[in-house]
Amino acid sequence: MTRMGHSTTRAALISQHMTSDRDQHIAGKLGEMIRKARESSDPPPSGT
Repeated sequence: MTRMGHSTTRAALISQHMTSDRDQHIAGKLGEMIRKARESSDPPPSGT
């Protein structure tokens, strides 16, 4: 709380919640980009 400059526990919790939501949004977008890249790429070699 002190490191982030929050004077109250409530302010720290609000900030933590917003950060968590943003992390989930970023992870979702990255996952979507990876899926699209895999769909549009050539198939991997067969290994034989």
